[in-house]
Amino acid sequence: MLKKLALSLAMGASATCVFAQTTTDTQAKTPNSAYLQDARGVIVRNAYGLCWHTVNWTPADAVTGCDGELTPPIAKPTAPALVSITVPMAAIPVAEPKRCDFAATLESDQTFLFGKAVLSTAAKTRIDNEILPKLTGCAKIELITVTGHADRLGSEQYNQKLSENRASAVADYLKSKDVSENIKIVGAGKSQPSKACDDRLAHNQLIACLSPNRRVSIELKGSEK
Repeated sequence: MLKKLALSLAMGASATCVFAQTTTDTQAKTPNSAYLQDARGVIVRNAYGLCWHTVNWTPADAVTGCDGELTPPIAKPTAPALVSITVPMAAIPVAEPKRCDFAATLESDQTFLFGKAVLSTAAKTRIDNEILPKLTGCAKIELITVTGHADRLGSEQYNQKLSENRASAVADYLKSKDVSENIKIVGAGKSQPSKACDDRLAHNQLIACLSPNRRVSIELKGSEK
């Protein structure tokens, strides 16, 4: 009898079905039910797990497990709290300023005469044409160090003072050219010779040979524009 009724419902135009929300046994309402049921009172499902409606089924007859919600709604549902996530920005590398450090030495035909601390014309020309343009090319000058040197002829005390005077002569010339940055003056005396000469040379020849030692070095520390 049940098989014939199921076949008739499947072929009838008024028979309908909906997708089940579960495939477990669902008990039909008693005493009347708008679903097809077996001898146990369990609603019959097809091979796809769909509950069979009778021709008298209406939405009011829906039961949980076949139609409608499987569980009652949650009372006063609340949305989960939003979590603020801060994504760290990648560190932007900061390029260090380029350096404009340089060093120059006034020597050869720019050396000081023996026992003198007067800046030569050749030395002034080199400062004007080479050193001052480099100074103006710096955005920031941290320090200018001017170091004077003397040859080995004469006492240590004499040459120390002479080397300081030679450094001061260069520093004064730089200041006369509006170089207002910090200038450090150093006297190296005869402690750092750049050339050695034979003592057997005649006095005038020895003075000429030692001329490269009568020099002034200029060192600048700064950053480029």
